[in-house]
Amino acid sequence: MSCQRLGRRTIRYFDPPSILASAAVTGKKEAEGPLGGFFDETWDDTTFGQDTWEKAESQIQKIALETALRKAKLKASDLDLLFGGDLLNQCIATTFSIRGTDIPFFGIYGACSTMGEGLCLSSMAVAGGSARIAAAITSSHFASAERQYRLPLEYGGQRTPTAQWTVTGAGAVILGNHAMPPYVAGFTAGRIVDLSVCDANNMGAAMAPAFVDTVCAHFRDTGTGPKDYDRIISGDLGTVGSSLASELFEREGYRMDAVQDDCGMLIYDAQRQDVHAGGSGCGCSAAVLCGYLLRQMQEGVWNRILFCPTGALLSPVSSQQGESIPSICHAVEITMKRDET
Repeated sequence: MSCQRLGRRTIRYFDPPSILASAAVTGKKEAEGPLGGFFDETWDDTTFGQDTWEKAESQIQKIALETALRKAKLKASDLDLLFGGDLLNQCIATTFSIRGTDIPFFGIYGACSTMGEGLCLSSMAVAGGSARIAAAITSSHFASAERQYRLPLEYGGQRTPTAQWTVTGAGAVILGNHAMPPYVAGFTAGRIVDLSVCDANNMGAAMAPAFVDTVCAHFRDTGTGPKDYDRIISGDLGTVGSSLASELFEREGYRMDAVQDDCGMLIYDAQRQDVHAGGSGCGCSAAVLCGYLLRQMQEGVWNRILFCPTGALLSPVSSQQGESIPSICHAVEITMKRDET
């Protein structure tokens, strides 16, 4: 038996998989933010040498995966399974990025929580023996997301104060059964939470309850609390969603001020960069995890984090039909100490 089930939603591994390598690739705006020095590769040309925004997004995924494999001293043929997805219809950024690689592939969709979902599934595959080496990848691109979810950039529409800026970036993580930190100690699976927020320009408010729901479930299942983690990082709630989450945690009896952080607030400088409520997109939490969070752990700044990317599970059609925004959050526990698992 490779794992222990705690409560209904949490899995802890007896022999936790190792993160062998990770890579983050971003565009110009992200490189100009406070985390620019942590990314493996940044491009001033946000077309990434391609002739469409969608092809550009596929290209940054390719670069991220190739970089992570190179850092792990592996080849694409060494991967037993790859879990990946993105925000575009039918996940075309991912499927087009890996065509021709021959890697066994599972396409996944969790909106901006996709990196969390990929880590859950790839760690299960490695811990359970279904894969020796597995990978999780995801991406987003500001321009491809604008074209799909809102309006073409040429339209020049104004953004509301609660709107967030889709990150142009990609992240890739390689997992394997090696006795080396950092480890994926386990995870708490998210469930659909929908408190009837309908404003597609205020996704932070829609996703905040899912973040709180999953983290509280993790605390209950594991018997831990905020003091047991160096950081508890949401995916991309931005300023609006993060403030709301703090209030919701207090209602549940948790003071999170000392440990709570958000990828959408970390990746940009709100004072210098016009991003309104912060960053968003699959590439937001993926780039922050692969470029910044894991580096902080490897350098000894943190020993134990709870990585909690959030996803707003809407589509252009559901939004136009007046549907509310179902949301989800997966909490992945990452530690530098094997005995903490």
